[in-house]
Amino acid sequence: MNKKVSSGIAFNSGDFVVYPAHGVGKVSDISKQKIAGSELELIVVNFDKDKMTLRIPMAKADTIGLRKISEADTMNDALNVLKGKAKVKKIMWSRRAQEYENKINSGNPVAIAEVVRDLYRNENLAEQSYSERQIYEQALGRLASEYAVCNNISSDEATKQLIEILAK
Repeated sequence: MNKKVSSGIAFNSGDFVVYPAHGVGKVSDISKQKIAGSELELIVVNFDKDKMTLRIPMAKADTIGLRKISEADTMNDALNVLKGKAKVKKIMWSRRAQEYENKINSGNPVAIAEVVRDLYRNENLAEQSYSERQIYEQALGRLASEYAVCNNISSDEATKQLIEILAK
């Protein structure tokens, strides 16, 4: 079991982590590799859902926002946001879409929950545009994957539970 520390955050092989731009991944290895003449310590993160592997320099882990899975308190805050009333701003869709994308890519589960809450439509999905639906599904997927790891359940079960919370 490899264990390395980056600015106070310890990453171990087998840990689930959140990479803001891609969501939840699993640390498969922490290794040293010679790149362009200098030796770098790399965190190797696998994203099974996307069939993707990232090698992140240990020195850049904090800068890019790589973090461990949220604590229960943070996840509860996100669930409380889902229970709240949708807050849709009266600005152009393109600007709102950009704000939603930024929230999703922040990797913050509370911000992602805001996007899910604001774009959720109860059963009558016909009134939602294609791009709204895409952003909603991306946000729901990100939140569900972190919620699933946090609660040790399947991603499908997590999605189901989140939709049940939204429907109330």
